[in-house]
Amino acid sequence: MTIPFTTIDKLYIDGAWVAAGAERDAIINPASEAVIGHAPVGNAAAAEAAIAAAREAFDNGVWPRMAMAERATYLRRMHAALDARRPQIVALIVAEVGCAQGVTHGMQVANPLDHLLAALEHSTRDDSVRLPIDITPNPFNPDGPRKMGGTTVVREPVGVVAGITGYNFPFLINLAKIVPALLAGNTLVLKPSPFTPFSALLFGEIAEEIGLPKGVLNVITGGPEVGTMLTSDPRVDLVSFTGSEGVGAAIMAQAAPTLKRVHLELGGKSALIVRHDADVARAAAMAVAVLSVNAGQGCALLTRLVVHNSIRKAFVETACAVASQFKIGDPADPSVAMGPLIRESQRSKVENLIAIGRDEGARIVHGGGRPAGLDKGFFTEITIFDDVDNAMTIAQEEVFGPVGCIIGFDTDEEAVRIANDSRYGLNGGIETADAAKGYEMALQIRSGSVMLNGGTGRMSYAPIGGYKRSGVGREYGPDWLHEYQNQKSIFYPVGL
Repeated sequence: MTIPFTTIDKLYIDGAWVAAGAERDAIINPASEAVIGHAPVGNAAAAEAAIAAAREAFDNGVWPRMAMAERATYLRRMHAALDARRPQIVALIVAEVGCAQGVTHGMQVANPLDHLLAALEHSTRDDSVRLPIDITPNPFNPDGPRKMGGTTVVREPVGVVAGITGYNFPFLINLAKIVPALLAGNTLVLKPSPFTPFSALLFGEIAEEIGLPKGVLNVITGGPEVGTMLTSDPRVDLVSFTGSEGVGAAIMAQAAPTLKRVHLELGGKSALIVRHDADVARAAAMAVAVLSVNAGQGCALLTRLVVHNSIRKAFVETACAVASQFKIGDPADPSVAMGPLIRESQRSKVENLIAIGRDEGARIVHGGGRPAGLDKGFFTEITIFDDVDNAMTIAQEEVFGPVGCIIGFDTDEEAVRIANDSRYGLNGGIETADAAKGYEMALQIRSGSVMLNGGTGRMSYAPIGGYKRSGVGREYGPDWLHEYQNQKSIFYPVGL
C-alpha cells in the first residue's frame, strides 16, 4: 500500500514543483524498516532558488502588503485543506515517524490544527499602540507655543524566515513555523529533517490548492550544506529552529555574522516533582504514560521523576507495573501504545546512555533492553532507573527515548533545587494534594511551563518555550506572531 504523500518527488519553490537533481533518499518506516518512498534531496542550488524566491516575494510581492485579515483568509483555507486530509496525514505520521496511533491522532495532528485556529483568532487583534500625547517646548521658538506630538507603535513582518524542523512531531513543528510566519506577513523557506521529508513536502500541495502567492512558502530538503546556507545567508532575516541543543547553538553561531534573529525551541530534561501527599498510583501512571509518548522522543517530556522518599518505594512499584502493561510494536496496529525510535542511530544513543546510567550506579528497575519478538524496527523498552543522583549523566543529558530517572527528596526546597539543577528549563510538573503549595513551588521552577496536577490534560494555547539552554522565544499563545514581527514607532505632530 502506498503511504499518502510519499510519491512527491520534487521540491516546492516559487509556487512550482522543481526537480531536485538525481539524488533520492530512501525514507524508511522505523517500525518495519521498509522503504515508504524516495524523497528528493535538495542542494545548494535549491537553497539559493528558495531564498531568492522568498526574498523577491517579500520585497516586491503582495503578501506582506496584505491586511492581516486577508492573509488569515488564506490560512483558513489551509486549515480546511489540511482538515480534509486528516486521515492521510495520520497514516503518513504513523509510517514516517513510527508514532502510536493514539498519540498521532491527538498530539501529532489534531492539536496542530487547533493551534492554527487559535492563531487565526488571535490575529484579529489590533496590536498597534497609541502612546499618550506629548507636549514639549518648540526647540526653534522656546518662547512660542508648545508643540504637541503623538506616537503610534505598529508591528510589521520581519522579512524572510528560514524554518528548520525536527523529526519527532513533524506536522506540528512544520505548521508551527508556517502559521505565525505567514500570518505575520513574512515569506518562508521550510527545511524538514531528512528523516521526515514528506510531512513538509505535503504543504506544497496545500499551497497550490489554496492559491498561496508564489514565493510565500517554499519547501526544500537537504543536509547540513542546505541548512548552513539558510542560517548564514544575509537575505534571510530570521531563523526559527526546533531540535537539539547542540544544533541550536550551531545555528546561533552561524546566524551571528549577519546579526539575524533566531527563534529556538530546543531540548529539555524536565522534572516531575511528586510530593509526599500526591496520589501515588495516579502520579506513577501518568509519569510512565508521558515517558512513552512517541517513544520518549519529545523535548518537553518529564523524564526526571523527583519523588518524595516516603512514597518512593510505592511509586517505583506502581510505575514498573504500569510500564509492564504497555504494548510496544508496529503502530500500524491501533492497539500498540508505543512505537519505535526514529533510527538505529538514535537507539544506539539511548542504549549507550542507559549503559552509562547503570555504570554510574543507578539501578534499573524496569526495562533496559529491547522488547522480545521485535526483530525489525528500532524498538526499545520503557526503562526506569531508581537510586539516581541528579549529578549522574542519565539525569543531566537529554536521552530522547523512553527513559525515566527516579530521584528521591525529603523537603520541598530540595525538590525545587533538584528540578532547577539542570542546564535546561523547558517544562516541569508537580503532583500534590495541596494545590496552593504546588502553585507556590511552580513559581520557583526555572522553566517555560509547569503542569500542576497534570495541567489541563492537553497542550493548551499558551506560550511554550524554554529557559536557559532550552531555547529562545515562545511558540503559541496570544503573542505568538510577535516572534515574527518587528516593532516600529511612528512619530507625528498633532495640530499646528
